[in-house]
Amino acid sequence: MPERLKKRAMRVVGVRQTLRAVKEQDADMVFVAMDADPRLRQQVEKEAEANAVPVQLVSTMEELAALCRVDVPSAAAAIRKNAPPD
Repeated sequence: MPERLKKRAMRVVGVRQTLRAVKEQDADMVFVAMDADPRLRQQVEKEAEANAVPVQLVSTMEELAALCRVDVPSAAAAIRKNAPPD
């Protein structure tokens, strides 16, 4: 499943976009960096749990950024359900 994080149309990156995708029922899975701010982690994990979206932990924000192919360390990302075609 993490390979789907590499495709831009298949994922969202960042806490705000991840929370939006979860709230709009557009997230298949959420990834959270273990070294992210604990308040942000808790917020994302709580929202994912409330919407029955599985959460996978990633060790660092840099590792999550590499999985998503972005240059900025990322606290959270999500794989989208309703991704537009590439």
